[in-house]
Amino acid sequence: MADFTEIADRVWTARYAWVDLTVTAVGGERGLVVIDTHGSTAAGRAVVEDVRRIGAGEVTAVVNTHWHWDHSFGNAAFREQWPHLPIHAQENAALWLRDHAAEVQNDLDDGMDPERAEEIRASTIVIPDRLFGTTAVIDLGDRAVELIHPGRGHTDGDLVARVPDANVLVAGDLIEESAHPWIGDDSWPLEWASTLEALLPLIAPGTVVVPGHGALVDRAFVEGQRGEMAAIEREIRRLAAAGISEQDAVAEGDWPWEATNPGLANAVSRGYAQLT
Repeated sequence: MADFTEIADRVWTARYAWVDLTVTAVGGERGLVVIDTHGSTAAGRAVVEDVRRIGAGEVTAVVNTHWHWDHSFGNAAFREQWPHLPIHAQENAALWLRDHAAEVQNDLDDGMDPERAEEIRASTIVIPDRLFGTTAVIDLGDRAVELIHPGRGHTDGDLVARVPDANVLVAGDLIEESAHPWIGDDSWPLEWASTLEALLPLIAPGTVVVPGHGALVDRAFVEGQRGEMAAIEREIRRLAAAGISEQDAVAEGDWPWEATNPGLANAVSRGYAQLT
């Protein structure tokens, strides 16, 4: 259970202890939009109950910021309550969830406590059914929620959700506050910085930015994380051009993060594959 806090006019966030996930709810005269649903059907049911306690009406749409299990495996809990509820996502995110969810359910228990692993394996996977390429809008009557795919970064199906009248941007895992952004084997480290650069015109000095994990941030934080991702990109390109092997690159590189960060090995692998 987590309490939703109003961070702007009819925009609420709740920060869940499991994987430090942030869920956002946006209210309008046509109901609530919930952005991300947590990491299992059971966890999603808890989110549903927490959303009900806001007291701002029924949920009329769900958004997945990307396909990863901790943001989308709770979808079924919302469909249990609202069977015809539209679930929005970027089209690549829906394809990845369709093609890789079972693999995640089988493999994700490494290092995870058994109860949580069982939750994930038992979750019913619900694929988003309102898909878009670059932009889409959810009409709440008296306000809109804009969905934008700014480019490839954390995945090739990331979206951000913008509430213009409230000056709020929900960034998903393109931005993380409580840890370094996770660079996985489906990430795009040579494009991530330029994707964040494309976001900056949407972020004014007073904009509240909701990261996928951690506390609320601002434009300066996004600029700083863009700088880190740009430094990682530059170092991958430098090492590859210097003929440093993929196997030696992490140890040889000058990184903005500690070299033991496992995301750097993924960044090198992904970056070298892109360059070649």
